Amino acid sequence: MQIWMNIVLAVQLLTAIAMIGLVLIQHGKGADMGASFGSGASGSLFGATGSANFLSRSTAACATVFFICTLALAYLSSRERMAEPVTGGTVFERAIPSAPAGDASAPALGAPASAVPAAPAASGAVIPKP
Repeated sequence: MQIWMNIVLAVQLLTAIAMIGLVLIQHGKGADMGASFGSGASGSLFGATGSANFLSRSTAACATVFFICTLALAYLSSRERMAEPVTGGTVFERAIPSAPAGDASAPALGAPASAVPAAPAASGAVIPKP
């Protein structure tokens, strides 16, 4: 399983580098063929249609391979995690260990209900303001 993840990751890295290079080589809408390759004589390098179709199709192919590798990595990663045993029900339950119900030595997460008064005292005493 790990060998497949390494292979897919290597292919993804190579296609990402190739895609970056292809995007940097492409010229803008206003540029002509000679601006990209140094002179106007290189217009026959990619045929009569120029480099826009070749470079854009190559970029699209690299992007397709990149996204397929991304999906494959996500699938392999989730499949690997599904094989691991789960020790708790939720992430919160795994983060905070719960104490058994009868254990009085366990620290309480909140104040007990008896420590918090339900209403202010009605003794009529005036509390000085600080």
